[in-house]
Amino acid sequence: MSTTRIGSFNVENMFERPKVMARGATKHAAPVLAAHARFNELIAAETYSPEVKEELLEHLATLELLRSDRSRYAILRRIRGRFLARHRTGETSVVASGRESWVGWVELTTEPISELATRHTAQVMRDVGAHVLGVVEAESRELLHMFSASMLKNVGWTPYEEVHLIDGNDERGINVGLLTRDAHEVITIRTHVYAKDNSGVIFSRDCAEYHVRTPAGPELVVLVNHLKSKGYGAPGDPIGARRRFRQAVRIARIVNRLRDEGHEHVAVVGDLNDTADSEALRPLFQRTGLRDISEHENFDWDHRLGTYRGVNEKGKIDYVLLTPELFAKATGGGVFRKGVWRGPRTKNRWDVYETLTNEVHAASDHAAIYADIDWSA
Repeated sequence: MSTTRIGSFNVENMFERPKVMARGATKHAAPVLAAHARFNELIAAETYSPEVKEELLEHLATLELLRSDRSRYAILRRIRGRFLARHRTGETSVVASGRESWVGWVELTTEPISELATRHTAQVMRDVGAHVLGVVEAESRELLHMFSASMLKNVGWTPYEEVHLIDGNDERGINVGLLTRDAHEVITIRTHVYAKDNSGVIFSRDCAEYHVRTPAGPELVVLVNHLKSKGYGAPGDPIGARRRFRQAVRIARIVNRLRDEGHEHVAVVGDLNDTADSEALRPLFQRTGLRDISEHENFDWDHRLGTYRGVNEKGKIDYVLLTPELFAKATGGGVFRKGVWRGPRTKNRWDVYETLTNEVHAASDHAAIYADIDWSA
């Protein structure tokens, strides 16, 4: 085999996802997800000052956990020690003095994804047919392996030969992984989940590094990413943008380190949650020479110039980026949208699966994206 298809697909979880991220909970998503993230960040402090305790209570109020350990969208897990006192007067106070005085966290409640949505996800993977597929928002390696072994057979395709996933930094079980087939063999795995800079931990999930031996002989290095998302913080996303900038800086350093070590064929894939012209992603493009496969003359956009929902340029947030040496071997690529819901009023409509008749049955809000590499070029 002298060709390799490299793909990226944000599956938005395969079997279950947080209730607050369901399509019917849109108005609650931003405040609940922001409160969840900030609460779990604050409780890591060694000491809870009065100001921290007050903020913790504010987030518990948003999560509807002041009077109970369970609400519509969240659960307060307490393993050891005492965190709260719920008084008969109706007031609630934080009694823990810091991280050492109790063990616990807040997790989001989940609900099953429809069987049809899961099937459509498998159909997308089958129809894209990537030999090397970066997967974003997979729950765990066990579930990713189960999905490959059972659902791909269910839609008339063979499972992937290798399934890889390392737990990342997101408490919601939103991880990145890699699937390979047709003798594309992973020979080295490196996690960057513990990477830090002066501001702390860098990656929201991970920048998972996979070295793949291809049947044609050359080694391919794939960096699978899911950068800090938009929409759950302050208006204008200043915090998220700063985090994505830090992440882009570190990815650029990793790419340049790999090239200095002699690895010419490097692909950065995944959901980068921003557009290529954004300030946040500037280091990734200006410091590495990486080329977006969508720049290729034989790239097929399939009716839209974005990858997220039906949005055009502002929705181009999923990527397959290639080093110049790898881009030179690209013969084309494309966006695959058949698993993405389109409303009845959508203009310039793309083809969807016949069974995709309702938004809840969509495989994902994200289209898959891929690049074709000819090693003989």
